[in-house]
Amino acid sequence: MGAEEGLHLLHHRCPTLIFTYGTLKNGFPNHPLLQNLIQSGDAHPLGVYCTADKYPLVCGPYKVPFLINLPGKGHHIWGELYAVSSHALTHMDELEGTERGHYERIPITVRRRGEEKEVVSVEAYYAHRSYGEELWKRSGEIGISCYTHEEANGYIKRSDRPANTSFLDQIRLFLDSSLSDNE
Repeated sequence: MGAEEGLHLLHHRCPTLIFTYGTLKNGFPNHPLLQNLIQSGDAHPLGVYCTADKYPLVCGPYKVPFLINLPGKGHHIWGELYAVSSHALTHMDELEGTERGHYERIPITVRRRGEEKEVVSVEAYYAHRSYGEELWKRSGEIGISCYTHEEANGYIKRSDRPANTSFLDQIRLFLDSSLSDNE
């Protein structure tokens, strides 16, 4: 089988391209989900990519990273691109809380590291529109270009968070607090 045939089969089995910029990246706390999906053939890593436009990337409560849908602000964001199946997408949407208003999966344009001219339209998980811009303002409109282990230091997995408060409640508390209260 040639490379072109292989890409066609990959696209048929895993038609959605997802740009990951935070805890789903290799070496970060939620990457085991992608590892399992890779092992089952439901996800395939495609390499390191960067957003074509600048976007805000900030950390919220529990050191959770949020990409904010405000093109032209912030930085070019570095992350990893994956081709995923509909089965994988269901699991990723669940992790990202798309049905609970945590994140929204919407299009973004990225380019592969070292290939400045060729851009690809993919999807990414953005902070939900109900609070995304507030997170940007809460951060002093200062973001990061890459969620690194330094930014992830102190990240608290969902299973280790208080069970009596929803994540949206925690976001609201975070937004209502002053910047100095959380640093």
